[in-house]
Amino acid sequence: MNKKPKLTTTGGAPIADNQNSLTAGPRGPVLLQDYQLIEKLAHQNRERIAERVVHAKGWGAYGTLKIEKDISKYTKANVLQPGTQTEMIARFSTVAGEAGAADAERDVRGFALKFYTAEGNWDLVGNNTPVFFIRDPYKFPDFIHTQKRNPRSNLRSTTAMWDFWSLSPESLHQITILFSDRGLPVGVRNINGYGSHTFSLINAKNERFWVKFHFKTLQGHKHWTNEEGEQIVGKTRESTQEDLFYAIENGDFPKWNFQVQVMPESDADQTPYNPFDLTKVWPHSDYPCIDVGTLELNRNPENYFAEIEQAAFSPSNIVPGIGFSPDKMLQARIFAYPDAHRHRLGTHYESLPVNAPKCPVHHYHKDGAMSFKPNGTTSDAYYEPNSFNGPIEQPDVAEPPLKISGDAARYDHREGNDDYSQPRALFNLFDEGQKARLFSNIAAAMQGVPENIVDRQLKHFELIDPDYASGVRAALDCS
Repeated sequence: MNKKPKLTTTGGAPIADNQNSLTAGPRGPVLLQDYQLIEKLAHQNRERIAERVVHAKGWGAYGTLKIEKDISKYTKANVLQPGTQTEMIARFSTVAGEAGAADAERDVRGFALKFYTAEGNWDLVGNNTPVFFIRDPYKFPDFIHTQKRNPRSNLRSTTAMWDFWSLSPESLHQITILFSDRGLPVGVRNINGYGSHTFSLINAKNERFWVKFHFKTLQGHKHWTNEEGEQIVGKTRESTQEDLFYAIENGDFPKWNFQVQVMPESDADQTPYNPFDLTKVWPHSDYPCIDVGTLELNRNPENYFAEIEQAAFSPSNIVPGIGFSPDKMLQARIFAYPDAHRHRLGTHYESLPVNAPKCPVHHYHKDGAMSFKPNGTTSDAYYEPNSFNGPIEQPDVAEPPLKISGDAARYDHREGNDDYSQPRALFNLFDEGQKARLFSNIAAAMQGVPENIVDRQLKHFELIDPDYASGVRAALDCS
């Protein structure tokens, strides 16, 4: 057997741990000094030009968010106050496929929203699932590589997918959703949207609450089977685009019920699960969904490229009253998304009309490629602090201190977290027909995967429920 080479940075330095981000304590937050994490994310953002590396195939439209309930005891954000109506734009997408991929494929759907508020843009970048495949951003480039083409064959590799998933048991919750009925929706009008990450709300008393954002479809859930999806792709590769575009053109505006789950800040130290773990949900029995308002899409773009393909969403865009959390994946995306936009669209991507805030913008950034607007300051006040009339900081919007603890180290993110209970609870919600389709869908996706990888994955299914493993095995034997 050949001796495996040492894993190193691009500078040749050996890497001790390629599984876990450097965090303050096991629950985070992530430290900026984790140059290995930043190197991986920054390199991934530059693996392609022009087309998005992830979520390349997309569809979008404009709309409004109407706030109909009062949650002001949790947040001072103007956009979330009762009676407020805010213009917004949405972009939906698949994760794995390229820009020319067919719409009716089994994949997670991106659910990205940009709200043009009076206090600046608020972006909520999520998916149609409340969880994700991984919980540590250090593994994100590796995971995405498994969804893309093998560099030798230039083909998608089911072996790569199942090899990674079988070595990453934290993916089981998302796998169970992906291969369930909801993994192949007929279109984006019939999916839920989730912020997925844990965020924070800050109220007028400067109190912090943890929050999960939910958008529940009012069109009902509709899905294709694998066989139906193949028939649709044989007729059109643009089924989702057609469905969304013509629904809006015909005045059949899709709507979602906007809800939040709210957790007192102190509860995070008492829950039996890590509430900042992207592979976990908050039980609704403990933190019920609270109705907030209605999201409606009611206008198609006039120019798809300028308004949808150049739309740039990032969780770094927050407004006073909405903040972050120690969620490791969220913290990495706060860096990675704007960095991807600067690479793909340019330094001044937020000056493009679709991305520009509707409120005044003042800052000390200057010049750079494709600078087509005046710098955000006067001619003399091009630095800060200054004695002239440049923009000044606003201490009143500062968030309350976020308590963190723990030594800086690369903590094993699987230790104490991979308990299989949440995917088990989801599996037990399925009726017999749903379970049978789950088994069949997984078996279809495992065709050609080496037996040792299949066996390793089945052992994880066994730990969820013996019926899960035996059902997939029986479907494999029949295929």
